[in-house]
Amino acid sequence: MSFTPNDIALLLIVLLIGLVLGLILSGRAKYRRLWRDEQAAHRQTIQEHDRRIAAANERIAELERQSGPIGPGTAAAVAGAAAHGRDDLTRIRGISDQDEIALNEAGYHRYSQIAALNGEQEALLEGRLGRTPGSIQREEWREQARLLDSGKVDEHGRLYERLRADR
Repeated sequence: MSFTPNDIALLLIVLLIGLVLGLILSGRAKYRRLWRDEQAAHRQTIQEHDRRIAAANERIAELERQSGPIGPGTAAAVAGAAAHGRDDLTRIRGISDQDEIALNEAGYHRYSQIAALNGEQEALLEGRLGRTPGSIQREEWREQARLLDSGKVDEHGRLYERLRADR
């Protein structure tokens, strides 16, 4: 049997079409499977994020229940602090006037109270003041309060005013 050049060209075209269709049809299942796996992994990631957000919101709600409300008692807290004597908490680097009011509402009026904070109390205050976790420790509120409470105002100024000027 002999093939003409037209027969050979037609056979090559049919072979090429068959090869292309075979590749298209065989690869489709593979990529569909990879796409489904990627979708499942994405859904799992979303669910994990939702669980973490729900846990964080629950912790925030718990801290808010423990700390009490902020707001209406501001004037009473400041007046009570002034009547019972208080320290100027804004001298601590990182405490603004609004932070001092919120601290007074929470019952913190003296440097000694700030110096005596423990980790749980810091977390409560950070939540109450809307700060990132660990910010009180990073800003060294307790160390500053100890210096100011013990009357080492010059040392506090030397250590922390320089840092304030650098920022």
